[in-house]
Amino acid sequence: MVQKAASSASPSTTTTISFFMAVILLLAIASTLSVVDAVDVGVEEELDAARAAIRRAARRQRYHNNPGVNGSVDDDALMWRVYRNPAAFRRSYVEMERRFKVYVYQEGEPPILHEGPCKNIYSIEGRFIEQLELMSPVDDAGGGVRTWDPTRAHAFFLPFSVSQMVKFAYLPLSQDRSPLRDIVADYVRVVAGRHPFWNRSSGADHFMLSCHDWGPYASRGQPELYRNAIRALCNANTSEGFRPAKDVSVPEINLYDGDTPRELTMSPAPELASRPFLAFFAGGRHGHVRDLLLRHWKGRDTANFPVYEYDLPAAATGAGGDNGRRGEYYSFMRRARFCLCPSGHEVASPRVVEAIHAECVPVLIADGYALPFADVLRWEAFSVSVPVADIPRLRETLDRIPAAEVERLRRGVRLVKRHFMLNQPPRRMDMFNMILHSVWLRRLNH
Repeated sequence: MVQKAASSASPSTTTTISFFMAVILLLAIASTLSVVDAVDVGVEEELDAARAAIRRAARRQRYHNNPGVNGSVDDDALMWRVYRNPAAFRRSYVEMERRFKVYVYQEGEPPILHEGPCKNIYSIEGRFIEQLELMSPVDDAGGGVRTWDPTRAHAFFLPFSVSQMVKFAYLPLSQDRSPLRDIVADYVRVVAGRHPFWNRSSGADHFMLSCHDWGPYASRGQPELYRNAIRALCNANTSEGFRPAKDVSVPEINLYDGDTPRELTMSPAPELASRPFLAFFAGGRHGHVRDLLLRHWKGRDTANFPVYEYDLPAAATGAGGDNGRRGEYYSFMRRARFCLCPSGHEVASPRVVEAIHAECVPVLIADGYALPFADVLRWEAFSVSVPVADIPRLRETLDRIPAAEVERLRRGVRLVKRHFMLNQPPRRMDMFNMILHSVWLRRLNH
């Protein structure tokens, strides 16, 4: 039971809704809202004003007289290759900064509520909860998206951590995951009983965030949460009920010590001529995709196409222990033109973000993966998608890509890199704020 405190994700692997098409459809969608009468009029007026501003921006044929979304960017053609509509994205982001307000429910107690892991593979779960709860409310001089006045909120955050549920409520080896669903159902029951906002929209203006593989399973504990609410998930698998028009694909990032590895982000990143490896992968045999990759490519050409199971060879890592192994792993990524990012037991992989940090072109090998921020970004402009069935021809596929095209893809990687950085405190258009922007877009489309 929840303790009740006192009040107070185009590549063939991607299924996504086009941001540009979403903007065009906004007016029709807004006219069919079933809960407008129950929503604060001021909130709906703000959403309508934002929709109108974005529609105007989306009609622009080019991005004139405005700074690039990634700093000073002169290459207009690159902007339009990488972003579905740069002007619409910029307008939407500015409208989010001006208007978007999130209410965080206060009910519940740590460790399952209001905190999460801030290190290792589920880092984004804890970091997102932490940063959102630490934000100064918009009612105060500090600004930010958080509000303590729920009548002003455009979205309501359910601050539970599925990773913490697994740690504290799941009995290892029991195979009984039902406590996760029970906790989610209980928490929604509590907030729906204390506040009118869940029942007002049947949960459609509420969102959760989970990076644990079992996040989708836990969300099924409350039918309206699963059907109606915005589920921000790392495990964004369309074959398991992820709906890109409603849900948000979250990048997976592995922060071993809580910080982005310095070895990945050292400047400048090596240029193409200093990257002797065609492609690189090292990892465990987790799931059928990796099993197929390792069976075909493990150890076949370590000089040009290094593919290792689990750790790198001892000769490559020296005696530096875990830190030495990780440092050399990142060094391999920075010396590769392509970084192989096969799915594991589930579709997401932290290698995608690591590859982008290393300015190594991600090679996405997964079926049914809805890619992060894909309603804004054209992933085909900075990554390569390879169907799982084509793994036996993987090297041939990558070998056929001309050097000029590889460099074009790397330019795209550099352009989107800031969107995949997890900063503390958050910075404009970084991962934390891009996740919020994805939630903002879903609210506009509701």
